[in-house]
Amino acid sequence: MEYSCNVIISLFCFYMLILLATSSSAVIPALALKDCEFPAIFNFGDSNSDTGGLSAASLLPLTTPFGESYFRMPSGRFSDGRLIIDFLAKSLGHPYLSAYLDSVGTNFSHGANFATAASTIRLPDKVMPPVGGYSPFYLDIQYMQFLQLKSRSQLIRQRGGIFASLMPKEKYFSKALYTFDIGQNDLNKEIFGDMNIEEVNAAIPDIITGFLTNIKKIYDLGARSLWIHNTGPIGYLTYIVANFPSAEKDDVGCLKAYNEVAQYFNQELKQAVVQLRKDLPLAAFTYVIVYSVKYSLYKEPEKYGFELPLVACCGYGGKYNYNSSAGCGTTITVNGSQIFVGSCKNPSTRVNWDGAHYTEAAAKFIFDKVSTGAYSDPPLPLKQACHRSLI
Repeated sequence: MEYSCNVIISLFCFYMLILLATSSSAVIPALALKDCEFPAIFNFGDSNSDTGGLSAASLLPLTTPFGESYFRMPSGRFSDGRLIIDFLAKSLGHPYLSAYLDSVGTNFSHGANFATAASTIRLPDKVMPPVGGYSPFYLDIQYMQFLQLKSRSQLIRQRGGIFASLMPKEKYFSKALYTFDIGQNDLNKEIFGDMNIEEVNAAIPDIITGFLTNIKKIYDLGARSLWIHNTGPIGYLTYIVANFPSAEKDDVGCLKAYNEVAQYFNQELKQAVVQLRKDLPLAAFTYVIVYSVKYSLYKEPEKYGFELPLVACCGYGGKYNYNSSAGCGTTITVNGSQIFVGSCKNPSTRVNWDGAHYTEAAAKFIFDKVSTGAYSDPPLPLKQACHRSLI
């Protein structure tokens, strides 16, 4: 039987494609890799992923209108609805993560959330209360809480009874997805500590060292799939823009120097992840570039169905609808009248919720983007994050 040159070339290309797909996951990961089975999620972080930890500890209980867009009531989340971690859990077929600190109605069978709002990587020098400090549950403490859960949960399972089914199985700890979104408050601490930009940058290597120390300890407890968010463009956040009105701005209105601080932090974090891959070769580390996705929300909001990205949805006063003395959900006195600080008419079109945090709509947008792997190193989707980088 005779074949034309075009047919022969086509067959050759087809067989080469199959060969590459089966031998090199770095070239065609979507064809080569299977989806991972993550039976549980263990999350570490700050308010970007706090599903009720700080509120349960009664350090900063939230009131209406927090939670109004989805839960129809305050859920301990610093948003009008769900967070990135909620959409992540849902995409893996799991219930929303219970906060480790919540003692009412919690279920840890598919993981736990150790994140609390205002958490830092390093030990804070001023903690809540009083209001204005940082969470006492910094990353070292979150690690200790995870250590406690890992050991005590298995004792509870061995005893049996009604609580056994609410604890994760022992095998879940090595198969789980470990997610991290923390570091922004360490930068805030330095920025609001009257430090100049050079001094803030000088503190970043030590912050990263603290992060690395805890990652290695969590690895020693069995973590093998780690999904690590970098920090967002803090120069766009309403509370930063409002507090530093004289700082140099870019064409969108954000503070350039503070975005550069975030970029330097992310640069150091990425190098740390590269080193972790060398030091801990049995683990799969995914570095997730949320900075770029969040940046796009401020740079081209209309393109994605948003508006007024620098203006808080829930707030009061001034150009940015934000005043640190008029927090979302509080009642203030203005010219002798009582005014409730409520939310905007349509939070689903807004990026910023309360001056410091994102709306549910923005969180969903961010998750939808980063879960594809298009903003990850290695460029694997969330459901393939158990596979180690070949590079």
